[in-house]
Amino acid sequence: MRFIDEHREVFGVEPICRVLAEHGCVIAPSTYYATRDRAPSQRRLRDEQLKTEILRVWEANHRIFGARKVWITLRGEGVEVARCTVERLMRELGICGVRRGGMRRRTTIADERADRPADLVERNFSPLKPNQLWVADFTYVATWAGVVYVAFVIDAFSRRILGWKAATSMRTELVLDALEMAIFTREQEGIADLAGLVHHHDAGSQYTSIAFTDRLVAAGIDASVGSVGDAYDCETLPCRQAA
Repeated sequence: MRFIDEHREVFGVEPICRVLAEHGCVIAPSTYYATRDRAPSQRRLRDEQLKTEILRVWEANHRIFGARKVWITLRGEGVEVARCTVERLMRELGICGVRRGGMRRRTTIADERADRPADLVERNFSPLKPNQLWVADFTYVATWAGVVYVAFVIDAFSRRILGWKAATSMRTELVLDALEMAIFTREQEGIADLAGLVHHHDAGSQYTSIAFTDRLVAAGIDASVGSVGDAYDCETLPCRQAA
């Protein structure tokens, strides 16, 4: 019926019905006129009213609400409607909520040209005292404003986050600033000598960069990269959980 409505001014109702019948869709002109002149059903009227309410709630919440949250909001306002009806009408309106996740981002990208430190930890994350082993990693967090990368430095003995940094890019400065904060935290506590400390991280290019390596050397910290060359070692500690 909608197709006929959209094209009847150009081709006429009878010719359109004739062509549709030739393609297996039999609609008599009298059926079209009877349907057009028929008063809208109660369901259709109700759907149009609900569409207005759904759009209102969706727009009022920055277009991020999905069917479930729109349904809960309407119910809270006293609008009696089934969740499946909200889902159906949102599909008809061509709107949907913002979904979490999306494309998985790769954070560990090794630089094949960079020197790679040995694995000094060998998955033994149980040091006997503080400042014996730091574990570093970074991950990403999806926000409404975009993706934010967050780097952490954790003391494996106390599981305390000593340094962290958030940024919108994965450049070396992200992990370097987290390291600087960790060193500064210990300096504020009166610990200036970090000789013998092991800094364990993955083989990402940020951690094997010249700037990051030079900073570890200047602080007397030994670099360590997991034997598997990825971030799985670091995920045994609360780096990702903290994010």
